[in-house]
Amino acid sequence: MAKKTIIVIGAGKGNGNAIAREFASHDFRVVLMARNREHLEEYKKEFKVEGIETYIKEMDASKPETVVSAIKETVNNLGTPDVLVYNVGVTEPDNDRKIDSKLLLERYQIDCASGWDAAMTVATDEFAKKNGAILFTGGGFAKTFAPIPFLKVLCIDKAAQNAMNIVLHHELEPKGIFVGNVLVSGVVQPGDPKYDPALVAKQFWKMYTERKEFEVAY
Repeated sequence: MAKKTIIVIGAGKGNGNAIAREFASHDFRVVLMARNREHLEEYKKEFKVEGIETYIKEMDASKPETVVSAIKETVNNLGTPDVLVYNVGVTEPDNDRKIDSKLLLERYQIDCASGWDAAMTVATDEFAKKNGAILFTGGGFAKTFAPIPFLKVLCIDKAAQNAMNIVLHHELEPKGIFVGNVLVSGVVQPGDPKYDPALVAKQFWKMYTERKEFEVAY
């Protein structure tokens, strides 16, 4: 039987690579997507040493057309994936930066809107036949409604992303596609007893395999 494939948009040292590793431990091949080619090459080498079948694609969530083309190229080369993870969020502190509509729209494209484009691109009839899953990395603010003072823009976007998850879940569930959102409610740090990336990643695997709750606050 051919390996299943997971696409991780937003590969990186935190949740992104940890999610990829978790699925790889269950015999998935992984496609890592991010905007920094040098980092992607580094991750590919690390994963190769670990015996993980890995592919990489450059894309930039601020430019949705690159997200769409990266997914389509992957499908052309590897076939329809089984899982898509949108693990993107600008965590740069707001500090004293002026927050205006221009900044809000720029960040919304990255944190949320490009996730919609990614989902709509992958949610084909073939993806549905494979009982595909689309999983988002959300933020705890969407459930607690207690804002993080230095990440106001991200809080706004993650709340919007949660609403998008609900809409997509109900729209795609009848087709056999599962859409879910893991609302991470703490700072992800290696070695943390709860928010170690490897532990967070297991929530994604649980959501994928159980396909019950489409919104989980972790």
